[in-house]
Amino acid sequence: MARIAGVNIPTGKRVEIALTYIHGIGPAISKGICEKVGIKPEIRVNQLSDAEVLRIRETIDSDCVVEGDLRRDTAINIKRLMDLGSYRGLRHRKKLPVRGQRTSTNARTRKGKAVAIAGKKK
Repeated sequence: MARIAGVNIPTGKRVEIALTYIHGIGPAISKGICEKVGIKPEIRVNQLSDAEVLRIRETIDSDCVVEGDLRRDTAINIKRLMDLGSYRGLRHRKKLPVRGQRTSTNARTRKGKAVAIAGKKK
């Protein structure tokens, strides 16, 4: 099992797909890494030699911000917005949608499970 950037990538998958299991690497960046290292994207991870895995690991370390560093940067940016008191920061603080979505309906992912309000007594 290949371990790159602190993540065990699946061995039975193609290299191009397996690299996307690393937080911060999507399909386009994965394809670029394969081209830069000189590996065919169709090859399976279990067919890679140790030298090729090492080259992939070095390329990711030098070119990409991934996993813990990326998560830390994102958290710091959100905290900065909240400290500034900007509109987006206030939305983060109240745990509401940040990017202009409606909240009268359909914000359940962000707001959590709906809470029933007691009806009017007769």
